[in-house]
Amino acid sequence: MRGTKYENLQVWQRACDLTESVYQATRAFPKEEMFGLSSQMRRAAVSVPANIAEGSVGGTSADYLRFLRIARGSLAELRTYFVLSARLNDLGAERVRHLDEVADKVAALLYGLIKSIQCSPDVDAEK
Repeated sequence: MRGTKYENLQVWQRACDLTESVYQATRAFPKEEMFGLSSQMRRAAVSVPANIAEGSVGGTSADYLRFLRIARGSLAELRTYFVLSARLNDLGAERVRHLDEVADKVAALLYGLIKSIQCSPDVDAEK
C-alpha cells in the first residue's frame, strides 16, 4: 500500500466526500454556531482525509498507521458532533442519517486499510 498515491485511495476519496457534505450541512447552522460546533465539525472532517494523505507520503508503515489512527479518531469526533448537532436541532434527522452513512463507509474503508498495513510483512521489519 505504501507508495500508492493517496488521491487514488478510495478511503481518501470518500473522506473528501464526507468533508464536502459536512461543509454543505453546516452552511445552514445558525450564525452563532459559526465559531462553535460548525467550526469544530469542519475541522474534524478536514482532518480525516488530511491525515490519510499526510501518512501516505514518506515515513514508515508505523508512521502511516499512526496517521490513519488519528484519522479514525477525527472521524469518531465528527460523529459525536453529528449527534450533538441533531440534539441541538442544528441538523435534521435525515441529514444526520446521510452524514452517518457516509461516515460508516469511510470508517469501514479506514479499518480495512489499517488492517492491511498491520498484516503487511514490512511492518514487522520496521520494529
